[in-house]
Amino acid sequence: MREIRIMSEMDYYKILELEENAEKSQIKEAYRRLAFQYHPDRNQSPGSSAKMKSINEAYAVLSNPEKRRDYDVARRQFGLGAYNHFRNAYTDSDIFKGSDINRVFEEMAGAFGFRNFDQIFREAYGEGYRTFEFKRPGFSARGFIYTGRRGRSSQPQNSPVILGKLSRYLLHKFTGVDLPQQGADVMEIIELTAQEAYNGGPYPFFYKKKSKKLVIKIPPGLKEGQKIRLAEMGEEGKKSGKRGDLYLKVKIQKPVLEKIKDFFCPH
Repeated sequence: MREIRIMSEMDYYKILELEENAEKSQIKEAYRRLAFQYHPDRNQSPGSSAKMKSINEAYAVLSNPEKRRDYDVARRQFGLGAYNHFRNAYTDSDIFKGSDINRVFEEMAGAFGFRNFDQIFREAYGEGYRTFEFKRPGFSARGFIYTGRRGRSSQPQNSPVILGKLSRYLLHKFTGVDLPQQGADVMEIIELTAQEAYNGGPYPFFYKKKSKKLVIKIPPGLKEGQKIRLAEMGEEGKKSGKRGDLYLKVKIQKPVLEKIKDFFCPH
């Protein structure tokens, strides 16, 4: 009985609770209903996150005529083993390419006050997920690229970066448009006295890299090594991409007597 349940979870039609002859409108309707049911902003029960991912994958395949046709062929040929055969031919990137999942999530965000698509997918898929948005005279686009992994095997640690560059190259090759690239983050040290770190409040800071004077708000109760993030104060992005962030790593100044002690009695 348990084996049947596990295998049924690998069937895209069963995941979306559909018949094999379901119309396109029925597929979208089923996905909207299940995505709302398992949306992480309203369902935090055990297993809901994994269920949400399987729903996303099933919809990305069945809502695309070509991918659905290939899956149906595998289903007729291999029965319960169709999922494995299909996934050997399609990477995660292939499956999510061209999907309108982001639009469905944005509609729910607008209607029910849920977090937006970018926040949800970044939380669920981590480094394997990237968004893009660009605007040019007479042309604009917004969407996502999911690089993921090849089939079920793990990739080298730098794989998402390589695939990300490849995705940008292919987009430029076929559309003539370059994906925006977010600027690099910058890390600097901010030295505070113990009292300043404890009290917090406005603090003058000289941003060396940009030769710029800033007045930043220090949150109270900072500890050694903690970081303060200043959004979009890092390096410039490319192709209209967002700026990176500036991170200030906290260093607590030692009292004068302690410095003298360290000088004469080094550890």
